Amino acid sequence: MPVPPEATPDQTTSSPVAGAEPQPEAPGRLGGRLEPVPPQQRGLLTEQIARRLEHDIRSGDIAIGAKLPSERELAIQFGASRNVVREVLRRLEAQSLIEVAPGRGSFVSEHSSAQARGYDALYRAERPTARHLIEARIPLEVEIIGLATERATEADIAAMTVANDLLLTAQDVVTQARADLDFHDAIAAASGNPVLRIMLSSISGMMFEMMLRSNSDPSIGEPGVPHHPEILEAVKARDVDLARHRMREHLSLGLRTYGADLDVSLDVMATRHIETLLRSQQGG
Repeated sequence: MPVPPEATPDQTTSSPVAGAEPQPEAPGRLGGRLEPVPPQQRGLLTEQIARRLEHDIRSGDIAIGAKLPSERELAIQFGASRNVVREVLRRLEAQSLIEVAPGRGSFVSEHSSAQARGYDALYRAERPTARHLIEARIPLEVEIIGLATERATEADIAAMTVANDLLLTAQDVVTQARADLDFHDAIAAASGNPVLRIMLSSISGMMFEMMLRSNSDPSIGEPGVPHHPEILEAVKARDVDLARHRMREHLSLGLRTYGADLDVSLDVMATRHIETLLRSQQGG
């Protein structure tokens, strides 16, 4: 889309972020000076700010064609470093929610309105909960793992192994959640069925939010419950029945461990959990 005309000094096109106020003593700030943010907090801050801006764009609080505040202004509003803000803007650009004009700034893309009508937005309009997502994933991913166990090539198994190894060694919850998502996507790719993979991809945003919580919850290590290494082992053994059983048990774990979060909107749960993690890390 054409980039809006550059504003004159007395015409401001920047659109303030809804609900974002300057935070003089925000995370990573000491005596008004931004300090380096630890890697564990950096990923969570990026996720928190991106979620806020994405919500404001999709909901229309920031209109199509509106110019976002500058990197400096966003950093002040959210109490984050400019490096974190740049990561957020790159993510929004990759989602086709904004267009970046060098030397001009970032503008909400006209594609964002079509994006908002995508499957993820349709799902979220119904305020799905963790229970809803688990109930949907079980039949979908149990079928996917069965096909993947029969059809996976050596390259497919290598992709699953890479994602599994990253999940086991990652030091922060955001990296763990991304590796978790990559593992399940690698299985879907190995199924050889593009329709099933697209179906899983359509709920990947909500899966990522659940994975942020799951990978920071000690109860997820419940004894006797199969996780990724055991699922991968069954795929390598070409044991379809065992792979299907282990995937079902793996996905069902949340029904036993999520407690009150099980029936809370995923958006609310994820926002609250990110804020809790940030507070606990800042306190540490």
